Amino acid sequence: MYDFSTITGSIHEFLLSFMAPWLAVLTECLIIGMGLLLVYSVLALIYIYYERKFCAAIQCRLGPNRVGPWGLLQSVADMFKILIKELIHLNHIDKFLFALAPYLVIIASMLCFAVLPWGNGLQIIDFNIGIFFLLACSSIGVLGILLAGWSSNNKFTLIGALRSGAQMVSYELSIGLSVITMVCLAGTMSVGGIVMEQQDCWFIFKGHIPALIAFVIYMIAGTAETNRGPFDLPEAESELTAGYHTEYSGIHFGFFYLAEYLNLFIVAGVASLLFFGGWMPLHIPGWDGFNHIMDYIPSVVWFVGKAMVLSGVIMWFKWTFPRLRIDQLLSLEWKYLLPINLVNLVLMVCIIILGWHF
Repeated sequence: MYDFSTITGSIHEFLLSFMAPWLAVLTECLIIGMGLLLVYSVLALIYIYYERKFCAAIQCRLGPNRVGPWGLLQSVADMFKILIKELIHLNHIDKFLFALAPYLVIIASMLCFAVLPWGNGLQIIDFNIGIFFLLACSSIGVLGILLAGWSSNNKFTLIGALRSGAQMVSYELSIGLSVITMVCLAGTMSVGGIVMEQQDCWFIFKGHIPALIAFVIYMIAGTAETNRGPFDLPEAESELTAGYHTEYSGIHFGFFYLAEYLNLFIVAGVASLLFFGGWMPLHIPGWDGFNHIMDYIPSVVWFVGKAMVLSGVIMWFKWTFPRLRIDQLLSLEWKYLLPINLVNLVLMVCIIILGWHF
């Protein structure tokens, strides 16, 4: 399988050939930042089109089909429209926090992007507590949502923010315990190390029943963490207009809209990392010919493909199941998912100690 670190190493050597080391590092940071923004924007447009077509298929209709071939340019047209929309200035709000909130949400998702392993040697940063860093950064987003709801000085936005805070803080526990379960199996918190531990077999197969339970709980909790249906109570249109971002307009509303789709990709990307090997191809022990063929598929295709498929599962949740009540949502976490997760963690530790995993 091709190692992208040869390209990144060549770029580094090229810059060092006519720059001071500090200037070369600064230039690399700028290039990475611009690349990250480009991928962030393009991926959001792809996901908007993806969900529109996905929900259209579920509802037996066509979805976007006028702007561009097969409606491919509909998301681009919507992007330009939202960029030229007027920013409506409101009275009786906390202007500083109101303006800060959407940027906090965007920054949280971009920090998580930096840790994802996009391919073999194609990762912005990899260190020994990568998973811990990713969980910490993902927790910043709830601050933006709470600030947006509170600073808007509107009862609907405040209720939406409080619901979102209660929901995200609760389901972060299940996400964290599912991640810890797989970290125990991997024996490392390094993102690159977790991928390399799955070179012979993905964890969803290697970890037996505890890995499968952790995967199911992670997908449910991840759906709730991104405020998507059937857990979309913070944005319940029939009750709260648009929830915590009711008072936002123009590009500020666009930031919340983008962050929702990018958080969907991050949740799916982390699931592919922990359970399906990240960029690692499907390898079956003893099937050397099959494994060799799988290695020809680029690692970026493996990672993005797995993330897109898992994102489709989360979209299927939204367009299939009805919205829960707030008491049902919190009962599901505290009475069912959390106790099951704790027992499952102990079960995984026992399997590792007894050496029953593959």
